[in-house]
Amino acid sequence: MDKNKSVKVFAPASIGNVSCGFDVLGLAVDSPGDEVLLSFNDSAQVTIAAIIGDDGRLPLEANKNTAGVAVIEFLKSINKTQGVEITLYKNLPLGSGMGSSAASAVAAVVAINHLMGSPMKREDLLPFVMEAERIACGSAHADNAAPSLLGGLILIRENHPLDIISIPTPEELFCVLVHPHVEVKTKDARSVLKATIPLKDGIKQWANTAALVAGMMKKDYALIGRSLVDVVAEPLRSDLIPGFEKVKKAALQNGALGCGISGSGPTIFCLCQGKENATRAGNAIQLEFESLRLQSEIYISEVNRKGAYIID
Repeated sequence: MDKNKSVKVFAPASIGNVSCGFDVLGLAVDSPGDEVLLSFNDSAQVTIAAIIGDDGRLPLEANKNTAGVAVIEFLKSINKTQGVEITLYKNLPLGSGMGSSAASAVAAVVAINHLMGSPMKREDLLPFVMEAERIACGSAHADNAAPSLLGGLILIRENHPLDIISIPTPEELFCVLVHPHVEVKTKDARSVLKATIPLKDGIKQWANTAALVAGMMKKDYALIGRSLVDVVAEPLRSDLIPGFEKVKKAALQNGALGCGISGSGPTIFCLCQGKENATRAGNAIQLEFESLRLQSEIYISEVNRKGAYIID
């Protein structure tokens, strides 16, 4: 093992929940994403050298940062003491609903596994990312971590013991993410949710989740569109996003199969058939935000089916 070597890894953003799949579905996109440069040294410590792009908001202490925690937990699991220096390129906005904390951890753990000679399979790295997520938002969940790590659409059937299923997606499926310049913290978005839901809402949600999976597997775009309905979280969280109903209506009138809140928001996501529809829907959303004097970024990509990858 070369103690002077380093590697750079990209980990993609992800759409948590995918409307009806609250806490059980996640979908990886091609862009944007975080990057981590990880280097070995002789310090026997895990340290964070720098974070670029966070405006000084994230902790530089490795045990308080998701990238650092993922590396620490990985090394602990293989009983290795190795000096590691992390530089994090934070391309994902914080509190955006695009799986920002998960992407950092995913990039870091893929990098350390590679430099240590790949002692673990890709899917075996997921628990380390989930542990890092606990640092960020208080719970070890996988709906962003799993798709960012593994790619594609992932169903999390169970967290303990971990049981995840990869769902195939149609070739022409495009993702749109529009991030308005407002911040919704995950903890705040969770606080508006109710502890219980009416049985009739549960039945609707289960039916839509099952139908969405069926639509993906059958490559039935109309069924995908009909199924992207969330009756549990969206009605409560939509109040946290300015102009949400108008934005959603504009997307559906301009080529989107379905439209909803990515993760805990405020990012809006759409799924579309083909790039042309995706571009039209994304521009319509952005125009609605502009009418509210809200700036936003738009990202259009195919589904990322390979997850995180080495770029250097």
